[in-house]
Amino acid sequence: MTLAAETFTYVADLVRQRSAIQLAPGKEYLVESRLLPIARQAGLTSVDEYVRGLRRVPRPAEHERVVEALTTNETSWFRDVAPFQSLTGHIVPELLASRVAPTLRVWSAACSTGQEAYSILMAVLESAPTVRLQITATDLSEEVLTRGRAGRYSQLEVNRGLPAKHLVQHFTRVGTEWEVSQRLRAMVTFSKHNLLHTPPAGGPFDVVFLRNVLIYFDLATKREVLRKAQSVLKPGGYLLLGGAETTIGIDDSWERVAVGRSSIYRRSERRAA
Repeated sequence: MTLAAETFTYVADLVRQRSAIQLAPGKEYLVESRLLPIARQAGLTSVDEYVRGLRRVPRPAEHERVVEALTTNETSWFRDVAPFQSLTGHIVPELLASRVAPTLRVWSAACSTGQEAYSILMAVLESAPTVRLQITATDLSEEVLTRGRAGRYSQLEVNRGLPAKHLVQHFTRVGTEWEVSQRLRAMVTFSKHNLLHTPPAGGPFDVVFLRNVLIYFDLATKREVLRKAQSVLKPGGYLLLGGAETTIGIDDSWERVAVGRSSIYRRSERRAA
């Protein structure tokens, strides 16, 4: 069934208003596939019928379900590898060298079900066992945050990038799932947050992971999100983006630092006005 044009326009506008994510024409298949299960749970046969009901009687809770359904929550352990190599090989040694009390605060933005936050912990604790870590993990979706807090993952999820040594050291088998140790879970605070809003509590941060998020925003929104990230970074703190993302040509107040074949971005001591 072809999605009606007015249905797609309504959903795209709603998602843009609530999350700033741009659903360009051609993404009708995504709207159909993500919202059809919700429509069927409501006893309806099509997404068009479901959205017509929302347009007649707007319901905030249903609006939130739509936005959460259209938010991409793709994730895995140690995703793309390079950011974690940069973290343990360059960022952590540099930051700890200048400190008497080695405490690091990290913001994992758009954290999905928590694999990134826990990967950060495992990587840093392996390379610097005495460091004190505080991770703030945020996402738009309360559903994925609940899973992150629980720290339980299926065998299929565990198989997506988690090295066996970390599974043995930091996880316990619970029925058919694997549970992150209480020690790691105690180091992460999960909270709901929209990147367009005031940055979360827990800062100022030494490192911000903001990976594979900017690609969904228009230029003005990218600049605003980068400005907010910079506002909660300590001087000399670092920003890590996705492999297809950069601050270059968007916000030149960041200093690009080449680490191997990848790039990380440092908050300049000379902040832009």
